[in-house]
Amino acid sequence: MAERTAGETDDGPTITGSVPLTRGLSTKLLVLTILFVLIAEVLIFIPSVANFGMQWMMQRLTNAAAVSVVLMEGGNESLAPTVRDEVLMATGVKAIAVRDADISRILVISDMPPQVDAHVDLDTMTPMAAIAETFGTLFFGGDRVFRIFGTVGDSGKVFEILIPDAGLRNAMLVYARNVALLSLIISLFTATLVFYAINRIMIRPIRAMTRSMLSFSAGPDDPRRVITPERRGDEIGVAEHELARMQAALQKTLGEQKRLADLGLAVSKINHDMRNMLASAHLMSDRLSMIDDPAVKSLAPRLLRALDRAVTYSEGVLTYGRTQEAAPRRRRLRLRQIVDDVQSILPLDADGGIGFVNAVEPELEIDADSEQLFRVLANLCRNAIQAMAGEKDPNVIRRLTIAAEREGKTTRIFVTDTGPGLPQKARENLFAPFRGSAKSGGTGLGLAIAQELVRAHGGDLELVESVGGHTVFAITIPDQVAAA
Repeated sequence: MAERTAGETDDGPTITGSVPLTRGLSTKLLVLTILFVLIAEVLIFIPSVANFGMQWMMQRLTNAAAVSVVLMEGGNESLAPTVRDEVLMATGVKAIAVRDADISRILVISDMPPQVDAHVDLDTMTPMAAIAETFGTLFFGGDRVFRIFGTVGDSGKVFEILIPDAGLRNAMLVYARNVALLSLIISLFTATLVFYAINRIMIRPIRAMTRSMLSFSAGPDDPRRVITPERRGDEIGVAEHELARMQAALQKTLGEQKRLADLGLAVSKINHDMRNMLASAHLMSDRLSMIDDPAVKSLAPRLLRALDRAVTYSEGVLTYGRTQEAAPRRRRLRLRQIVDDVQSILPLDADGGIGFVNAVEPELEIDADSEQLFRVLANLCRNAIQAMAGEKDPNVIRRLTIAAEREGKTTRIFVTDTGPGLPQKARENLFAPFRGSAKSGGTGLGLAIAQELVRAHGGDLELVESVGGHTVFAITIPDQVAAA
């Protein structure tokens, strides 16, 4: 068999036996993990760089404030130009000033810049303003001059410095590079750990289930292709157990279907000979009807009807083998007469001890196919008689009753017996072929056929009650809807 490959048709994407690596869940999981970790790192990176910029400026202002205190105590008038330049170079600023009680005083200055490009108040700087200011310097700075001012410590003085932003920009570039590299390493390491954990916990079991489904679809009748669930109690474990149960149930169903197919093939081989034998019996019954004997004349018509039905059933066996019954040919019928015909074919000997009660009102009518309704009632009655035949106690009442009622345009028929009731297994698989049999060796086809025929009438067959000594089946058949 050629291996299936990925592709698409005019109707959409096709289901394939092998998934390319670039479209597999593992690759998608790895890429998404790296992407999400990087996004998290970016959300951390932005405020981190902004905080670094603010700390850098605060450090410069603090250094300038310490120098200012020394200058104010010693007097900056006596400060030599070389010492002044060294102080400014040590602090990295162009000028230092202090403001106390609305009085500003320039302590030291090297050269006054032609203009100040930005004024930064560290006392009132908000987080968003800090981000905007530092990233503006990072992307567009390098040749600007800042005026940075604010209080330092508990003193009430406001210290001011004029400082180029080139040093700040270079420091932020180094810091951003280091943080970016560290973030990338953390992202790759975290993504690898997350990928390994999720791949082991989820992707590998899902891949195993996919392989099992593809293998099972190639040979559903092979028990070795049923998945073996792992011992785990999470959702994957539940999915594996349900998949194993579904595959086992499907194998069982396919086995039953094969048995049905084999049964249909066997019946088709004997169908021709069976019809010939029934035709011969029909001829002999015709001759019996010519005998001038009252008993024979009364029994011969019933025998002929039974043989006619047997021929019809034999011809319809192959139709059932094709999994579809003929559509019902519905007429208005007298239900009591059909029940009498059913009684005539049942194994009810005079000394058998099983009573039969036809409780249907003589005038009650039903809209149904007479032959199919006869088959439904005959199957239900045979099952009931077989259930009651095993009772050997002569004091136990064994009785089969058929009653009916009509409510509007719906007829309900009740088949009641005094048998031992259906076992639990039979109730769980009531209308399932080969599984709903109440007796050992039975096929369970009787109830399955009866339900199919009733549903063809648009009705329903249900078990109303089944306890020791009382089992009731109800047949509901609505009148057919008149064509518009």
